[in-house]
This record gives sequence, C-alpha cells and structure tokens, in this order.
Amino acid sequence: MSSSTRSYPLITESNPKSPISEAYKILRTNIQFSNLDTDIQTIMVTSAAMGEGKSTTSANLAVAYAQAGKKVLIIDADLRKPTQHHIFRVSNRVGLTSVLSHQSPLGSALLDTTVEQLSIIPSGPIPPNPSEILASKRMSSMLDDLKSQFDIIIIDTPPTLAVTDAQIMAAQSDGVLMVVDAGKVKKEAAARAKAGLDMVGAKLLGVVLNNISRSSAEGYYYYYYGERK
Repeated sequence: MSSSTRSYPLITESNPKSPISEAYKILRTNIQFSNLDTDIQTIMVTSAAMGEGKSTTSANLAVAYAQAGKKVLIIDADLRKPTQHHIFRVSNRVGLTSVLSHQSPLGSALLDTTVEQLSIIPSGPIPPNPSEILASKRMSSMLDDLKSQFDIIIIDTPPTLAVTDAQIMAAQSDGVLMVVDAGKVKKEAAARAKAGLDMVGAKLLGVVLNNISRSSAEGYYYYYYGERK
C-alpha cells in the first residue's frame, strides 16, 4: 500500500476518479447484482487476520454507496481495535458501546461525516466484553431501527480468526465481504475464516483481494468478486 493511501485512506473521497476509487464502485455494483431476489441492506466486512485492509475497505465502500445517492451508515463494530473514527476524523467519546450499555441514546452516537449522505456510529469506549455486547438483544433491536433510517449499513468487524465477534455480526447481516491480503494471508487461513462464517449461516457476498501486484503505480488494490457456493 502506498504511503499516501495510508495517510488518507478515504481515496474515494479525495480522488474519486482514480483507478482505486473505480474499483470500489465496481465492488458496489457487484454487490447490488449479487442477489437480485434478496435486498442487501446490511453488509458486514471482515478479514481472516489483522492488517488486511478491512476497515479501509469498509470506509471506502460506504463512501462509494453515498456517492451513488444512497443514505449510508457505517458502524464500527470492531470493539477491540476500532479505527473508523480515525478514518473519518470524528470523536469516539460516544459510540456503539455507549448505546448498547444504556449510557447514551442512539441519536448521540450517530455522527455526520464530511461525505454527504454518510453517517457513522463509532465504536465508543472499548468494553471488557465485546462479544456479549454484540450478541445482545439491544444490538439486534438497534439494527432493526437503523434499517428504517438508512438505505445501506456497512458494519466493520474484527478479524474472523481472532475472535467470535465477526461470526456474531454475520448472523445479523444480509451479506458478508471478506478482505484478504494476497501477499500476507495463506490460503489455509482464508479457508478457515470462510468455514467459520459458514458455520453461522453467513451469506458470503464475495472476497476482496488486497495488494495484488499490478503494473500500474496505483494498483495496490484489486478486487475479485467471488461466486457464492
């Protein structure tokens, strides 16, 4: 990944005409046509291991949907190493954990971003029991409420192999995208991550391959949209 992408990961906002931004738009289109008989409204994004680019993918996909005229919400459900508040440069003082622990109303955790039509619920303070919080009835009830307010909800979760959080959220999502760093994660690890999602009945929409070597200087991302099996 280039240093410029690391310093400002919202490439879809800063340079919407770039090849990378176009790749996110293609990914958005593929999701839209992945299940013509099923409405894909909540999309969970995860990875096999840390550092594969799931949070950057989540953020840019959310921007791509907003640029298409959708009312979008991104939820940082990575309650162990949250990053969306850094990417969108918002406060993390109040967020998802604040709402789920009854410390704050939902409205106080819903924040605007610099992108029109795109809102964010940051993680909030890191809790001692992330899995239990995500599996709570209040989480599923909150998601139901948010579905009536937004066209698309993107949920950023921890890596699948590290903890059970992603599997918990997968069961509450319409579809799952798995981000894989092609130069870092072995096929066996990716297969184990997919098997864990299959166990909870997750609908795998596709796989996003990061860091494929390309001749283009901007070709740090390459997206392969996998078939559902």
